[in-house]
Amino acid sequence: MSKGKVYLVGAGPGDEKLITVKGLECIQQSDCIVYDRLINPSLLGYAPKNAERIYCGKLPGKHMLIQEEIHEILVQKALEGKIVTRLKGGDPGIFGRVGEEASVLKQHGIPFEIVPGVTASVAAAEYAGIPLTHREYASSVALVTGHGCKENGSDHLNWRALSGIDTIAFYMGVGNLQNICRQLMQNGKAPGTPVAIIENGTTKVQRTISGTLDTISQLAASEKITNPAMIIVGEVVKVREQAMWFEDTLYKTKNNTNTQ
Repeated sequence: MSKGKVYLVGAGPGDEKLITVKGLECIQQSDCIVYDRLINPSLLGYAPKNAERIYCGKLPGKHMLIQEEIHEILVQKALEGKIVTRLKGGDPGIFGRVGEEASVLKQHGIPFEIVPGVTASVAAAEYAGIPLTHREYASSVALVTGHGCKENGSDHLNWRALSGIDTIAFYMGVGNLQNICRQLMQNGKAPGTPVAIIENGTTKVQRTISGTLDTISQLAASEKITNPAMIIVGEVVKVREQAMWFEDTLYKTKNNTNTQ
């Protein structure tokens, strides 16, 4: 039997329409879909009816399948001659472990392609009315995984260098929010630096709170903000006052529905 092929695809954030045309084509031609927790489930409906669907979602501390098992599935299905789409939330190259999966496929001589997607930091921020760069406020951006920002000293971030970046986007960092804010302030960021947290970005239940480095932790706790959420730190958060659009649309839609 000839080898199949694996497409390592970024599904984009919560809004299903933000998947790329190429990503959608990969789903449509698949024999097998190996998908993550944060993809929009409606995307699976574009796969052929008889395509195998394998869930491999991960919650913090609760992994449905560990990464090595995912590697085994990708290799096994491809060696069976199947077209496999590995569907990841956001962009596969931004904290998506695509490099590891591609390396394993390469070692087994399995053809693959990496299909970029819209990453959550860009999408969630823009749906909240916050551009990550702005001519007046920000000419540099850092993307940081919040999983490495724990208080127990296990992180290896260069907080001093990070504090010099205009806009910092933290992925999945709500659980470590207090430490993130403390480290940034201790390493040069002003306590009054604007911060926004976007929960469930680009979905119909998106909500955004904003404050500053010295207030956002308390606000997030009082509003019971949870992951998935993006934390955006920097002066660009101020632009939200003029550029907010998506949540305004959700509010109007909800009110129109309630009055009918």
